[in-house]
Amino acid sequence: MLLLALLTASLAQAQDKPPFPEGTKRVLFLGNSITYAGRYISDLEAYFITRYPGRQYAFINLGLPSETVSGLSEPGHAEGRFPRPDLHERLGRVLGRVKPDVVFACYGMNDGIYLPFDEGRFAAFRSGVRRLHAALEKSGAKRIILLTPPVHDDAALGKYSQWLLGQRDSLGWEVADIHTPMTRRLETGRLAQPGFRLAADGVHPGEEGHWLMARAVLLYLGEEAARAPDALSALGSHPRGAEIHQLVSQRQAFMKDAWLRETGFRRPGMAPGIPLSEAERRYGEIEARIRAAVKGTAP
Repeated sequence: MLLLALLTASLAQAQDKPPFPEGTKRVLFLGNSITYAGRYISDLEAYFITRYPGRQYAFINLGLPSETVSGLSEPGHAEGRFPRPDLHERLGRVLGRVKPDVVFACYGMNDGIYLPFDEGRFAAFRSGVRRLHAALEKSGAKRIILLTPPVHDDAALGKYSQWLLGQRDSLGWEVADIHTPMTRRLETGRLAQPGFRLAADGVHPGEEGHWLMARAVLLYLGEEAARAPDALSALGSHPRGAEIHQLVSQRQAFMKDAWLRETGFRRPGMAPGIPLSEAERRYGEIEARIRAAVKGTAP
């Protein structure tokens, strides 16, 4: 019986052990407009708040619409108003200011330029990803996790995903595969409904697509509790899970623009973010409401 008690305690401890390295405070997300939209980040943050209430992570969204990791841009992008921004133009500023402990990066969707697969563009993507990973290693991040690109109706992203996954064995990189589960869902959806889409425009996923991304990340991190049909179901064990998710989403909406303003970028047409100092004050106010909801006390 003593052995059984020890085993039970050991299993409980293992299940409660968070996937991020000890001392992690800041979790950075880099990517394009899909990351900037940020629904999958809110899903992830709300999950970790309810799953690990004793841990406090700052989930920092620094996605930038139109951005590539390859530095490529098609002629006449945005009706000729501006070329696609290159992540590497701002990466040093971002890492220097944020000083992340954990980094997630999701690129590829824009890097194929929505054209048929081309070896030259593929080479630029690979080079850009290698530069990114090297910069993240140099920054001192404790954990670096690349995400395969979301699904799109072209062959390029499948090949980009295969290459990224291949780096797990050849270079020991961490790569979480979101492309495959999204592709499978698209295929099964189209069997039942030929016009089924995860993204109305074929690029930017809706709520279901973002949850598929978040769930793939959570499962990669060993969070088996994340096997749920949607984000709110994954939070269902907490009586105020929906409220917590709404507060997290509200906070993410202004924090991402504040961080973009703080670190700088070259991309016209973005919403003007509030100063980071003001955003952090509002962050603290919402944090108090989130913690009250986690504990089940009055807001």
